[in-house]
Amino acid sequence: MAALPASTRLNYSFGSFVTGTFGTVPGLLLLPYLTDTMAVPAAAAGLIVLVPKAWDVVFNPIAGRLSDASLVKRGSRRPFLLGGGIGVAVLFALMFGHPGFGKPALDATYVVITFFLCATAYAFFQVPFNALPAELTESPAERTKLTSWRIGFLAVAILVAGGGAPAITDLIGGAGGYRVMGVVMGLVTLGGTLVVYFGLKGAPVGSLRPNTVSFRELVRTVAGWRPFRWLLGVYFVQALGIGTVLAGISYYASHILGSSGYRTVIFAVFVLPALGMMPVWPIIGSRWGKLAGFRIATAIFGVALVGLLGGLAFPVWLSLFFAALAGVGYAGISVFPLAILPDLISAEEERTGATRAGIAAGVWTASETLGLAVGPFLFSGVLAAGGYLSSDAETVVTQPDSAITAILLGVSVLPAILISAGIPLLRRSVLEEHISA
Repeated sequence: MAALPASTRLNYSFGSFVTGTFGTVPGLLLLPYLTDTMAVPAAAAGLIVLVPKAWDVVFNPIAGRLSDASLVKRGSRRPFLLGGGIGVAVLFALMFGHPGFGKPALDATYVVITFFLCATAYAFFQVPFNALPAELTESPAERTKLTSWRIGFLAVAILVAGGGAPAITDLIGGAGGYRVMGVVMGLVTLGGTLVVYFGLKGAPVGSLRPNTVSFRELVRTVAGWRPFRWLLGVYFVQALGIGTVLAGISYYASHILGSSGYRTVIFAVFVLPALGMMPVWPIIGSRWGKLAGFRIATAIFGVALVGLLGGLAFPVWLSLFFAALAGVGYAGISVFPLAILPDLISAEEERTGATRAGIAAGVWTASETLGLAVGPFLFSGVLAAGGYLSSDAETVVTQPDSAITAILLGVSVLPAILISAGIPLLRRSVLEEHISA
């Protein structure tokens, strides 16, 4: 089979600037935007962050069916990419556009509506974007190359969005900072959308067509696929932990390290070691085994998160060291599930003689989306239990000691427990016989 042109891999990978921005910035900044700019109580803010992303889990199959219908009718999913991507860009800017109604309930309602619509638009982009590799080429090797390029671009996109968004809000300050940040991040997603749409105009299209799976068949398949369920359980609880950490970074920077300006620094020292370790963890896995490497990465991440508990007593550099160490572990728990999953799919397809890649991808994406959505909700619950005081952008509030303790526990102990819960789930008896070296 002919190799895909480098331009096709490049143009497709730019879509990661849409997925990376939407996947990172709301989890990182939406909760503090609500509690510290609009004076929305922490518990209510957590629900606002949770519900629209949880909606994605429900709506993704619907978007998939509509996308499939477009493919059959027009021979292309590109119109969905364009419409969904433009929708994300515009609604992202509106979501952080702080209408200034002056009443937390009205401002919160505005954010709920715009975030809900943005999540819906994102589903229309994400589903066809994830389906494209199977349709651009029928070669497994070329799909692997395409995915590798995409993951590389995703890492860059996460660094740009996760580091740039808080830097913009800190530089300008207040509600105006969030407005400008929303516009800039909207432009980033728009740029990624346009590159994918126009760049793939003349790209090859394989002969594969979607195989729509009923909900009943999906449940039956997953129920009978024990190794996949165990790996999915690990992935879900660890996504919860990652979502909790992301939600807490802003609060940790402002109230533990003493300045919101540390948000960008923490995110950078977390992501940069992760980028450096991405190619190293597969080497470790090939030497000691993927399960062993997964456990080591999980332990490193868990220990690093516990280290953040000493933020009030430690010098800032030591807290940043633990953040960097967490990034090392994060790279591992990102790499190994995606390295093990194809092995489980191949083993199951060989056992049953039926295709499993599509079902696995859909359930896997839904699990990640739900985990990253519930994580901030859990953190908001910890804030509410600690008596965190919400405020508008112009009001300076002194937080009670209980709120400071809640922030420390929510950023360190809670996610450490969730991340570490993956270790007993990585059962050798269930997984190892299905994993290739």
